[in-house]
Amino acid sequence: MALLRLPEPYDFELSTGRYRAFGPDRANLWHDGGLHRVVAGRDVRIAATPGGVEVEPLDEETEAVVRRLLGADFDLAAFYEFARADAVLAGLVERFAGLRPPLNPDPFETLVTSITAQQVSLHAAFSIRNRLIERYGEPGAVAYAFPTRAALANASEDELAALGFSRRKAEYVTGLAASALDLDALAGLPDDAVKDTLVGVRGLGEWTADWFLARHLARPRAWPAGDLAVRKAVSRFYGDGPMLSIQDVRALGERFDPFQNLTAHYLLAGLMAP
Repeated sequence: MALLRLPEPYDFELSTGRYRAFGPDRANLWHDGGLHRVVAGRDVRIAATPGGVEVEPLDEETEAVVRRLLGADFDLAAFYEFARADAVLAGLVERFAGLRPPLNPDPFETLVTSITAQQVSLHAAFSIRNRLIERYGEPGAVAYAFPTRAALANASEDELAALGFSRRKAEYVTGLAASALDLDALAGLPDDAVKDTLVGVRGLGEWTADWFLARHLARPRAWPAGDLAVRKAVSRFYGDGPMLSIQDVRALGERFDPFQNLTAHYLLAGLMAP
């Protein structure tokens, strides 16, 4: 294995916790103390080591994916400086020092995962996602490659329904896969244009667009105010009564500008921790 140095602070256990929190993820598989993902047909293993992570194989192609999987490029130093002025965030960044939100490297996978998670528990969503990966993905030595767009464009709605998708979600997935939308081009658009483009696609709403900005594009101002867990977290730490409305949570996001994305993830960590 080769050493990939990561910016400090970095906590491998905290930053990879999402890959274990809701059961195994066949495309980002925690196995034998390391995280595995198939990159360009090769099974890549990532494990903690002093000074960064050990990656096998490590080259220019795999490094780019690994850095995204580990959230390596978030500017934690600037966020922590900002957080010192807020009593809630100051406590959270001390408690979860080194937490870097993981990013999904692939835009199509990000959107299909969001569709899968619409209106179901994350445990159920991961189970359905795994069945999709095993049925249409390509197996590596340990993990699976997430199904390609072409593979899901050729899938039938009946086949997806048999995996646990609702008929409507099956239609959304196959429709997205077969669409002419250039998903890679979204990275070159400003936040509002990305959202406008995505919500114009059948099955993709504001919730999906916000998480796409947050967990694929790593946009610093992404603020998934419509996410139930985010609403619960904001209400717990900043509310003084019943759960805040989506409108109130969205408005409160201005308080955290320009670090809404990192704020959301640290609030979620605080909500989910024992």
